[in-house]
Amino acid sequence: MIRVVLPAPLRAIARVEGELAFDLADPVTQRAVLDAVEARFPVLRGTLRDQVTQRRRAFVRFHACAQDLSHEPPDALLPDPVVRGEEPFLIVGAMAGG
Repeated sequence: MIRVVLPAPLRAIARVEGELAFDLADPVTQRAVLDAVEARFPVLRGTLRDQVTQRRRAFVRFHACAQDLSHEPPDALLPDPVVRGEEPFLIVGAMAGG
């Protein structure tokens, strides 16, 4: 079970509370997680990544296991603790200005 944490504004748009959970088949990648999020919550399509290029939006970051995965390839495997459901995959709204 993959756990996903969305920032509060995106939870409000999707009308969900708390963590999301998905059963995903191997391989578990950023692309697989984002596909699952967008499939369950179509209102979020285009907010996390561009619908045409599939590139991450500039002010959205991906974190897991205290690592910034934002610049990892979309098909790179996620860390084992995320795959096992021990750690969440965090989708974070980037902040500017320090």
